[in-house]
Amino acid sequence: MLFLLFIAIFSVNEINAQNKILVFQTDFGVKDGAVAAMKGVAIEVSADLKIFDLTHEIPPYNIWESAYRLQQTAQYWPKGTVFVSVVDPGVGSERKSIVMKTKSGHFFVGPDNGQFTLVAESLGIAAIYEINEKINRRKNSRASYTFHGRDVYAYTAARLAAGIITLEKVGPKRSLSVIKIDYQKPLFENGMIKGNIPILDIQYGNVWTNIGDDTFNKLGLKYGGSVHVEIFYRDKKIFDGDMPYVTTFSEVAVGKPLCYLNSLMNVSFAINQGNFSETNKVFSGPDWNVVIKRSSE
Repeated sequence: MLFLLFIAIFSVNEINAQNKILVFQTDFGVKDGAVAAMKGVAIEVSADLKIFDLTHEIPPYNIWESAYRLQQTAQYWPKGTVFVSVVDPGVGSERKSIVMKTKSGHFFVGPDNGQFTLVAESLGIAAIYEINEKINRRKNSRASYTFHGRDVYAYTAARLAAGIITLEKVGPKRSLSVIKIDYQKPLFENGMIKGNIPILDIQYGNVWTNIGDDTFNKLGLKYGGSVHVEIFYRDKKIFDGDMPYVTTFSEVAVGKPLCYLNSLMNVSFAINQGNFSETNKVFSGPDWNVVIKRSSE
């Protein structure tokens, strides 16, 4: 009996978010009171919550960048952390509001509109529950249709993070799938690598790909070698050129391009003390793809 009781208690703890950490991401910016309103709702639920910002500078309506920033960041937060992501151009429409628990033990709250594409793939889906807005909604907010970040997501996430509700109390359980954005996954074939440009290192204009070092190493290229890079927006070629594969920016002259592995160990392109993105009119998103092969030089 004691063993069965232990299993039952363990199971309940497994589905709860016990660390009281809440992380917010939006495309709201911080010029007005929207973010502060969400945090106020959370603190009113529980003053014991520890609230942090991922970013509020997602470009307006850019669901893809929202998806990337979650993937970039979530893996470094403790198990049990609850992420609220509100990039929601369809607010008030028929898109579903969900809480997703990943196999890593993280929780993601927000609209199911594609923004959970990458964390679902990289962290795995353990459970998904659709938010029952009749129960999990801020009091006296039913007449509001355009601020679910405050009225539904911040409120539900805070209750979950504080342990006031369990995952099963969010609403009905759903199948283990989310709306996904299509993109080019890393692929090595016929001596070349195909991949996507999911994001820019926006402060410097460096171009980051989703090609990890494990895939890139299949080219058999050593540091100091040269790669030939072609970059496409949909089917239109935007960039075509060669550059050295190096470990640091200083290994090439100022103003020269280079290929390197970024802090996530993904293949990236830069100009030493320059802006690769602006110089070459290369940007990021699910429609920006890259082909890399060994240079013939």
